[in-house]
Amino acid sequence: MPGSTPTADPTPDPTAARPLPKIDVPLLDPSVPKRARCLMIQGTSSDVGKSLLVAGLCRAFTRRGLAVRPFKAQNMSNNAAVTVDSDLPPGPDGEIRRGEIGRAQALQARACKVPPSIHMNPVLLKPQAYVGSQVVLRGRALGNWPARHYHELKPTLMPAVLDSLRRTAAEADLVIVEGAGSGTEVYLRHCDITNMRLAEDADLPVVLLTDNDRGGAIAAVVGTHVLHTESERARIKGYIVNKFRGDFSLYEPGCRVMSDETGWPLLGVVRWFDAAGRLPAEDALALEKPAQGEGRGLLVVVPQLSRVANFDDLDPLAAEAGVAVRWIPPGEPIPAEADVVLLPGSKTTRADLEVLRREGWDIDILAHVRRGGRVVGLCAGFQMLGRVVRDPQGIEGDPGETPGLGLLDIETTIGGDKRLVDIDRIDRVSGCRVTGYEMHMGRTHGPGLERPWLRLADAGGQDETPEGAVSADGRVMGAYVHGLFAADGFRRHWLESLGAQISGLDYEARVEATLEALADHVESQLDLDALLALAR
Repeated sequence: MPGSTPTADPTPDPTAARPLPKIDVPLLDPSVPKRARCLMIQGTSSDVGKSLLVAGLCRAFTRRGLAVRPFKAQNMSNNAAVTVDSDLPPGPDGEIRRGEIGRAQALQARACKVPPSIHMNPVLLKPQAYVGSQVVLRGRALGNWPARHYHELKPTLMPAVLDSLRRTAAEADLVIVEGAGSGTEVYLRHCDITNMRLAEDADLPVVLLTDNDRGGAIAAVVGTHVLHTESERARIKGYIVNKFRGDFSLYEPGCRVMSDETGWPLLGVVRWFDAAGRLPAEDALALEKPAQGEGRGLLVVVPQLSRVANFDDLDPLAAEAGVAVRWIPPGEPIPAEADVVLLPGSKTTRADLEVLRREGWDIDILAHVRRGGRVVGLCAGFQMLGRVVRDPQGIEGDPGETPGLGLLDIETTIGGDKRLVDIDRIDRVSGCRVTGYEMHMGRTHGPGLERPWLRLADAGGQDETPEGAVSADGRVMGAYVHGLFAADGFRRHWLESLGAQISGLDYEARVEATLEALADHVESQLDLDALLALAR
């Protein structure tokens, strides 16, 4: 994306005026035809299951031979994935620069059997403590924006959003567009870029999704009808009841009430999908009821940080029969019986270091190490294990520095361009293939790096790059690589070194099998031909 990147305000005042940046992105030639039909899924609220339903529809329609693509104009999540493309200019050596999108859209792309693209989620908001959210537009960070100023910024992003939708539609037969939160936040209508404003500007037919599990579906659907304008109501072609459990014959009169009050037909009822927890979660809402793992044996505990990011790093460990993963919520100590304390990624390393100290977890971790326990840090968790984390530019909050846990002889400075790298290498320490990605702005240095955790080389064993650090006694280790434990061979090697029970889990095959089961589930309960007929 040409043009300069606006710098972040180190101490943003949520009430002070803020100049809007110039949004300069390459736009598609308007003569390129829109090939795909589009269908939009909007929700009556957040967490009604939009992302999961879209993933299921993506895989179901892909299995029918259609070229399908997901699209979500704006996502708010600290669970992100690296894309194969970006609007960023090539690097100094001519290498292609990468972008990032929400984890949910990356999973939906996988359901479509295509690589993730920045155009599937052109606006990504990554919440940060104190400073609102980092705004990422098509792979480039526009800085940190308090909510009030972001609402002023949003309308200037709409041309890029519509262009990304057009690009996505130019290469597909069907685009399934996901709304965000509730489409009836009428007080935000003036700056909407992802729900009804997008539907009207792009002329999208809409299917409304409501959640039976939480209760209040009738009020949610009828209230949506009341709050929408006439043109918006006409755009909604029907509604789907999601997460249903029980005897539908008892619920059917409620559906008649919704249809009678709104004039919208019921397009289907999707029952609860038990295997949903086997797919990567979209955002930290999942940690309100965190999965504790499926196994028994090696106990891995994870402090629940305030701005935890990319916590799906833990999913492969939680899926192991010989491992129990336990998230430790605020107010609870780290249990003395823990075998491993794992510090996950975070969007705000220094703020979450303060959380560790406020909760007394720093004392618990040091005691755990004295007892001979293991500690692992991933990305921001790796930074926390060092002596200090500095943020001289105030990228994550107020400028300054925060002492780390001092378990590794390293120091980190937050700054520079965000590092976004796909990884598929051989670790010469373990001899195992390592796959994953890096996504961070910090740069780490210090003597501790002379004992790397990984030595990543290409398939021929050349171009070796040290990664991460290990303490002299081998009990504390960390690295920047997300997705490290999804590589079956490496995960087994690491667990075996800790004396854990080794299983034959093929994690990626498990994800694929779950996507197939989700597609079967959706196809058995919805009329896909009818939904396809609604798309235009």
